[in-house]
Amino acid sequence: MEPQYPFREEIELHGHIIDSLILPRIFDTIMDLGGDFQVLHFEVGKRKEEISHARMRVLAHTQEQLDQILAQLQNLGAQLVHTEDVRTEPAPRDGALPPDFYSTTNLPTEVRIHGRWVPVEPIEMDVAIVVDWEKGTATTKPMLEVKRGEQVAVGHQGIRVRPIERARKGEIFSFMQSTVSSEKPKKLVINEVAREMKAIKARGGKILVVAGPAIIHSGAGPYLATLIRAGYVDVLFGGNAIAVHDVEWALFGTSLGVNLESGLPVEGGHRHHMRAINVIRNAGSLREAVEQGLLTRGVMYEAIRKGITVVLAGSIRDDGPLPEVITDVVEAQRAMRAALPGVELVLMISSMLHSIATGNMLPATVKTVAVDINPAVVTKLVDRGSWQAVGLVTDAELFLRELTAALGLESVR
Repeated sequence: MEPQYPFREEIELHGHIIDSLILPRIFDTIMDLGGDFQVLHFEVGKRKEEISHARMRVLAHTQEQLDQILAQLQNLGAQLVHTEDVRTEPAPRDGALPPDFYSTTNLPTEVRIHGRWVPVEPIEMDVAIVVDWEKGTATTKPMLEVKRGEQVAVGHQGIRVRPIERARKGEIFSFMQSTVSSEKPKKLVINEVAREMKAIKARGGKILVVAGPAIIHSGAGPYLATLIRAGYVDVLFGGNAIAVHDVEWALFGTSLGVNLESGLPVEGGHRHHMRAINVIRNAGSLREAVEQGLLTRGVMYEAIRKGITVVLAGSIRDDGPLPEVITDVVEAQRAMRAALPGVELVLMISSMLHSIATGNMLPATVKTVAVDINPAVVTKLVDRGSWQAVGLVTDAELFLRELTAALGLESVR
């Protein structure tokens, strides 16, 4: 006997749903969650620039199962055929949400307000949607920022998500997640990244670098400093460590007590990072150290001289920390979010935790390059939900050296 599916809903799909693999993912999602489907209408675009249309009925055993399936299908771009305005409920208290709140993806999203589809801004994953019915606007807010009584989107009614479709012409930022490998042709990919960086700067876009301390340890600091000096970095995210070891190199020529020219440990070098912190704290800040002529080279020096936005988010293990490090993680998140508007490309280099944090704040439309010597880190970064990501398994020095060369820049020392 065939199973009975008393709960059902009709959905529609529009776009390049075949070559972007959206349709098979829809089918797989329904079946993986124990439901079934009936295809009611299917029209395939006859040319590559033409879109396809599909209408189907989703079947489920229970309303709860149907809601779960529809929530997943919406993330893939499915739209309910019979839809009404978005449902909202008031936040029960500051920093808390209604039980059935809608948790966002990093994809372009719209909600239906008074019969009109309104874009949700800014796009960020794993946050709530707060609707202002009087103004007709929808805004994303982290749970902690939501105030009691604000109208929060709940359920799946009146919400639609637009998936990122495969580019009509080949490019490196299209469905590269599944090809994270140490055998990827790095030079070709780096050349494409360089071309993208030039194009972004030519149209006035912004580039963000999320930097880990391995950049300094590997001797790649001068290459990152060169990118900043040449105007290819608009925003820099990192932690206390990247700044401390950059200053240690600038003052003593070492990183973690190892001479970066010879690769040999220096007598008493294990104290250099603490001495570096002390120099900056006595000066008052990194900026004051530059102004006083104490800090004359390095990543932080070039960033301060160039006037780019730098956000250093602290952690429990930090020595010092440096005065500019934001030790309140909530304040650090706010500072990072405030720096993201206008960013079109992110280079995540050898910093898993800061990179994942940044990735969770980014819309899927922001192109991302994840670089780490550990393939597990690259896989984790690329699999976090970004639709436009390239993963490179390589060390920071090789990547930044090749990128600097591809941009036609001469490294500063």
